[in-house]
Amino acid sequence: MTDDAFIQEFERCTLPFEQWTHRAHVRVAFIYLRRFGLDQALPRLRSGIKAYNKANDVPEGPRTGYNETTTVAFARIVYTVMQAYEGIYPAADSEAFCELHPELMSKHLLRLFYSPERRSHPDAKARFITPDLARLPDLPEERHS
Repeated sequence: MTDDAFIQEFERCTLPFEQWTHRAHVRVAFIYLRRFGLDQALPRLRSGIKAYNKANDVPEGPRTGYNETTTVAFARIVYTVMQAYEGIYPAADSEAFCELHPELMSKHLLRLFYSPERRSHPDAKARFITPDLARLPDLPEERHS
């Protein structure tokens, strides 16, 4: 599925729920980050994930539903990888990006930065909290074509 078709299905909340995988999250982040940059991508990610979850009756709970810390931290990591590698290994689309960066395909990647207690804390769901195990990568300056 092309990036345009994929993001349309996500935004319309018609992407089949069984396809809403970790890889799909990375694809959405990549598409928004590439199109809008970090500052404009984050509000789109936030509202899109919340709307998609609501449309699919995902319950809000301590370990389910939207988590602001997870969204922001993962977006920052994807953005950092994009800025570091796009000039060397440009990805044609979000699928190619996922193939080029298997290190991002583990849904457990944030365990390198956050303890379970910190990431599942109620505050982490509502607002971004900094990691307690290791610092997230420093944000590179945005490259413009």
